[in-house]
Amino acid sequence: MANDKLQTAKSAKNDEFYTQYVDIEKEMNAYLDFDADVFRNKTILLPCDDPEWSNFTKYFAQNFQRFGMKKLISTSFAVESKIYKNYQPTLFETESPLFDKDKTRIKGKIFTLEADTNGDSKINVDDLQWNYLEGDGDFRSAEVKKLRDEADIIITNPPFSLFREFIAWIFEADKKFAVIGNMNAITYKEIFPLIMENKIWLDNPFVRGAGYFTSPLELDKTLSYFNSHDYREGFIRVPGVRWFTNLEHGRRHQPLTLMNTEDNIKFSKHKEVKDIGYKMYDNYDAMEVPFTDAIPSDYNGIMGVPISFMDKYCPEQFEIVGVANHGKDNEYDLFAPSINGKTIFKRILIRHKR
Repeated sequence: MANDKLQTAKSAKNDEFYTQYVDIEKEMNAYLDFDADVFRNKTILLPCDDPEWSNFTKYFAQNFQRFGMKKLISTSFAVESKIYKNYQPTLFETESPLFDKDKTRIKGKIFTLEADTNGDSKINVDDLQWNYLEGDGDFRSAEVKKLRDEADIIITNPPFSLFREFIAWIFEADKKFAVIGNMNAITYKEIFPLIMENKIWLDNPFVRGAGYFTSPLELDKTLSYFNSHDYREGFIRVPGVRWFTNLEHGRRHQPLTLMNTEDNIKFSKHKEVKDIGYKMYDNYDAMEVPFTDAIPSDYNGIMGVPISFMDKYCPEQFEIVGVANHGKDNEYDLFAPSINGKTIFKRILIRHKR
């Protein structure tokens, strides 16, 4: 369902989803709780952003001095002005090289913050300086790559349709980062090896795994994500979103409290386990564990668990050994999971560290 909604958004070219301030604050607090100096003397880049709409820019500008940051850089991609609500280009813009003959803005914007510019002895949102980029602001451009190379940390909500490419872009420069993506990206062939190697991990401050985003676009309200039972006026609800990061936070080092096999069979709250026990896959020597809280503490073999397990993954407690999806996606995709001839949804394959 979550993937269907993202796919609908992509096909409708509604890929401009803006993150709420409260969700940014929750996630950044996790890093700050673990290391109060995580942003100190750091240059932070917010690409794939729109500083005039973005809460990322507001959040870091307002907290610039408290965090002890060195520099903030925020860039936007030049988009067709006609698709934005209430956006009217100025006379200067429309009569300058910033727009082509169809009145489409062809230059992105850059906002920077690094000093007190208004003389009030503070460095905050009022000191943001802005200008136009030479190009359209695409993160893949040489211009934005140069900004990436200058930065210490990259934080943003990149376009869903370019997530693979964006992660590769970050790792090309070996940067710290925190970005929002769909949890199905866990099993992407470009992403899963990085998770196995402990180079990317997940965090999830979104309530029940669903993010509520705003958009400057005039959205078609017949699209599926407006039909949710908890639809909120002015927001787009997207299930299955997570923070992907390589910044340390304490939650990922909290081991799960688990029952042993016998107690799970006796007391599990899940009917698929209670009084029944666990099943083995037809085509691989591994045990199916349909719920993360039903992982038995005393099983030493390989277990297949839902991909939502990654929300609770503690690297000191478990080893990730592969994924079970189609059995042929890549070297880490070990088999197509089935039980009694019935196909099972993709699984993460884990085992206990002893």
